[in-house]
Amino acid sequence: MTHVEVVAPGALTTIQDLGRPGWAHIGVPRSGAGDRPALVLANRLVGNHDGAAALETTLAGPRLRFNGATDIALTGAPVRARVGERAVPMNEAFRVAAGDELRVGNASSGLRTYVAFRRGIEIPLVLGSAATDALTGLGPAPLARGDVLSVKAGPGGGRTIWPPAPEPPPVTDLPNSVVLRYLVGPRSDWFTDQSVKRLGSDPFTVDQASNRIGLRLQGPPLERSRLGELPSEGLVPGAIQVPGDGQPILLLADHPTTGGYPVIAVVHSHDLPLAAQLRPGQRITFRAAGLEP
Repeated sequence: MTHVEVVAPGALTTIQDLGRPGWAHIGVPRSGAGDRPALVLANRLVGNHDGAAALETTLAGPRLRFNGATDIALTGAPVRARVGERAVPMNEAFRVAAGDELRVGNASSGLRTYVAFRRGIEIPLVLGSAATDALTGLGPAPLARGDVLSVKAGPGGGRTIWPPAPEPPPVTDLPNSVVLRYLVGPRSDWFTDQSVKRLGSDPFTVDQASNRIGLRLQGPPLERSRLGELPSEGLVPGAIQVPGDGQPILLLADHPTTGGYPVIAVVHSHDLPLAAQLRPGQRITFRAAGLEP
């Protein structure tokens, strides 16, 4: 079994897979990778099943030292990465040997980069998943200096690398202004007609307080047509909640499963990986759309 020592953890590096669906009734969100297509692509490039546990970095990546050989792939937000003095590519599998040190640099655009190891990370599962959940605290803690990760053991022999994933490719060039599609409702009737129109026309900016739970947005206040608050009701990834100050929150992978702020709209699920790659200070414009991909 190959072991990986964390020489430096990066800004925020967590272990993620495709999450733990099916537990919302006890208050546990799905969690898992923010940019799911990028995680799937990384795993397929090194011959893993789609949901194998991998690393999700945030803006600045880690330094990792290996005591054995393995195959690695980097996807998602583009970074400069090196093994020793050798530059290694994005979106391709490459080999590291015993004693090698991988340095994952800062993302040049986007926010989250994925580091997959051949056969995946050996980690105990919680409710069927290895995902680190920022809301509930389930799953392993974020990486820290001195941690040692175990790469799953498997039979020797030749490498089997899957063909590229059919899902959309990871973000390679994220523009400063992004358009996210949404469906109006279910609580749009709690807002003035002007606010509903404003959501689909005026730009919003990602606030510094954003995280894996949700993007806090700054822009023109979305004013309500009703007073009071709703009883708590179910929430889904992509829901756009609006607190009393009128500044919306776009819920991401680690979102709460219930809430009382009215949801003015829900972002199309196909656009959530892009939303998960947005940095503080970037601009969002929302566009009303149908259910088509």
